[in-house]
Amino acid sequence: MDGQSRFPRQRTSSGDAYRSGPVQAQGGTTGTALPGATAPGCALHRRLHLTLDPADLVAVGSVRHRLRTALSHWGVPELSDTAELLSSELVTNALLHTGKGAVFDAVLGTDHRLRIEVQDGATRLPGRRRDPDAEYATSGRGLMLVEALADAWGVQLRGDGKVTWFELATP
Repeated sequence: MDGQSRFPRQRTSSGDAYRSGPVQAQGGTTGTALPGATAPGCALHRRLHLTLDPADLVAVGSVRHRLRTALSHWGVPELSDTAELLSSELVTNALLHTGKGAVFDAVLGTDHRLRIEVQDGATRLPGRRRDPDAEYATSGRGLMLVEALADAWGVQLRGDGKVTWFELATP
């Protein structure tokens, strides 16, 4: 199963991604407000959607904070540390290496499996550092962290770029 069937994108009649209300956060990010009441089994109320401007690395901190708040609100704070770390890696990669903005989506499924997707406008696949001096480098370990800590992860090419995603199951 590729995850798309379990976590379908919710659309409004205008075709825009579902939003329960636009919110302007620090660092220029926009996204959905956390709903006041969640309906059991309703993925619309367990989704965080953020749009990040190109090269806005300050917004990475806002993504981490909003994700931690959402996971606490959804009743799975135990996923916060790993989800924040891996999300930071994917968002930073998208902003640094594509020269474009990014779209961040976090969805908690009814099976309490968290799926995080970071969409960017580049079609170049991410890769690991293959430099023999990499052990001395100060960057280039993000995908190794994702591979080591996520229950599943991958990249999906799309006509307008790619989506890099990972999933975490509740312990």
